[in-house]
Amino acid sequence: MAVAKMKLVSIIGHLNSLDNVVRVCGQSGVFQPDDAMTFFSDTTGFSSIKEENPYSDPLSRLESAVVRVGGKLKLTDLPETMGREELTAYVDGFAQKAADLTRRRSELSAHQESLSKDIEQFQHFKGLDIDLEDILHCQTIKVRFGRLPKESFEKLRSYNENPYVLFFPGASDTEYYWGVYFAPLEYASEVDRIFSSLYFERLRIPSAEGTPEEIVAHLEAEQTEAIAQANALQKELSDFWQSEAARCCQVYSRLKQLDYYFGVRRYAARYNDKFILAGWIPANKEKAFSQALESIDAIEYSFQSPDADTHHTPPVSLRNPGLFRPFEFFVDMYGLPRYNEIDPTAFVAITFTILFGIMFGDLGQGILLSIAGFLMWKLKKMPIGKILVPCGISSAVFGIVFGSVFGFEHVLDPFYHAVFGLEEKPIEVMNPSMTVNIILGAVFIGLALILIAMLLNIYSSFRRRDYENALFGPNGIAGFVFFASLVTGFGGQLMFGWQLLNTPYVLCLIVLPILLIFLREPLGKLVARDPDWKPEKWGEFIVQNFFELFEMMLTYLSNTMSFLRVGAFVLVHAGMMMAVFAIAGLFGPFGYTVAVIIGNALVMAMEALLVSIQVMRLEFYEMFSRYYNGDGRAFHPLSLENGRD
Repeated sequence: MAVAKMKLVSIIGHLNSLDNVVRVCGQSGVFQPDDAMTFFSDTTGFSSIKEENPYSDPLSRLESAVVRVGGKLKLTDLPETMGREELTAYVDGFAQKAADLTRRRSELSAHQESLSKDIEQFQHFKGLDIDLEDILHCQTIKVRFGRLPKESFEKLRSYNENPYVLFFPGASDTEYYWGVYFAPLEYASEVDRIFSSLYFERLRIPSAEGTPEEIVAHLEAEQTEAIAQANALQKELSDFWQSEAARCCQVYSRLKQLDYYFGVRRYAARYNDKFILAGWIPANKEKAFSQALESIDAIEYSFQSPDADTHHTPPVSLRNPGLFRPFEFFVDMYGLPRYNEIDPTAFVAITFTILFGIMFGDLGQGILLSIAGFLMWKLKKMPIGKILVPCGISSAVFGIVFGSVFGFEHVLDPFYHAVFGLEEKPIEVMNPSMTVNIILGAVFIGLALILIAMLLNIYSSFRRRDYENALFGPNGIAGFVFFASLVTGFGGQLMFGWQLLNTPYVLCLIVLPILLIFLREPLGKLVARDPDWKPEKWGEFIVQNFFELFEMMLTYLSNTMSFLRVGAFVLVHAGMMMAVFAIAGLFGPFGYTVAVIIGNALVMAMEALLVSIQVMRLEFYEMFSRYYNGDGRAFHPLSLENGRD
């Protein structure tokens, strides 16, 4: 339930050893490099290592070639070491073969497409008993192939006085006649104008020999042959990939590894013929990492605590028990903690689960929600699924407390009678007197969680040595004393009749903390022994801090009132199920059962979504904002699997 401890590693050696160092660091799976240049205040004589990656081009060409042949690359084990020349030679040969095969495939595809278009065009002129080659080579007449709307074909009769306006139809469909007309050269323009007015659409067909029927038959035979060639070529491509797949994946894995590791060189700093590489490892991996580096000659290395370098923030790796680990999803969504900040995962797991259960208290629906969450994780690997399992169990537990099973409020009465000797359930949610207690209970939960969040902030601030925030901040000791005293004084008097609000109590536990919060900036500087602790302009300081203090008071109030939604959702659940049963009552026995099932499904889906959003809001805005910054950076060690450094 904490942030894993880190160690800073510095490695120095000859440039010739850099590739081996990077390889060992990557194979260890625990090293995250950092920019070595930033670890020196004076970088005179140092330079970054900027070289063109020799593995990027062959890797890119191999990936493109595999895509062209329809293969799929995957990372595999590397049983043998292959040098750059061998890798490049293999890629060249594979890419050339792939290019030849895919070029032939493209040519065949284009040829098939051309044949299909020609067949489609000539199909329209079946029935014309003419030799197209003879017609197309006529010197004294113009020939126009195309289609004419059927209504226009009927209008041709009005041009009987013109002997050259003749249309010879072939095939037809519901709208058009496909055919040809002829015109002597001297009358071609006039005939074209007439057919244009009849919406004739001309088609330009390719040269061919024979009648349309003969041409179509020839083209279809040619198309059949082209399809057979394409199928044979596709089989050749498939066989080629099958024969090369294993070797190709090995080459790909090796290139991927070398390309990835070569990119790490940019983190190193160069000094003459030496290199310096710095990075982070988990503290508990120091011994194993040291043993791995011992296998490399001509290098020196050292391990340091992160406290030795205050200018660099170590990366963060969360370490939580399996029960809490699913809730790292929410922490990561908000932002990882700083290295010296507390990990809120355990607190989030406990509070989220409890609040969800209270707001979604139903034994039957809670059990179904857990089952749904389990299936979401097992079948779809959805992170939220693992969170819904404990939330559903919590809902079932609070369902027993509230006595609700799929909205039936008195099913568990025999259980209460047998176990506790009660005639019926102890908490009747919709009872007016109980409603007030539920709302007050929600406020009490909110007050308790806010105070716990303040304590977490105090602890976290002391860890970060942020004494101003720890001692005098609105969520520090001063803020905690003020808020706790205010709640205890007024709340105790209203609910229990405690008479605590006397003059010493008010002055010491309410007024004094407010004054300390008001003066937190200069007081914090005094604690830090800053000689420049006084504000530059006291007037401006007083006005600014007065409004900040007023905003703080409103924040305390609004944060507390936000927890009213916890009690409100308890009532909402009961109210929605009452509405379901009211609607179901309008139907007969079968309709009643169906309506109850559908109503439960809708209520469960809707409430699960709404409650999750509301609880997440309480976590992020009412609690996280008090004790958590969330601006840490994740620990991503060198690893070929995650594909990044």
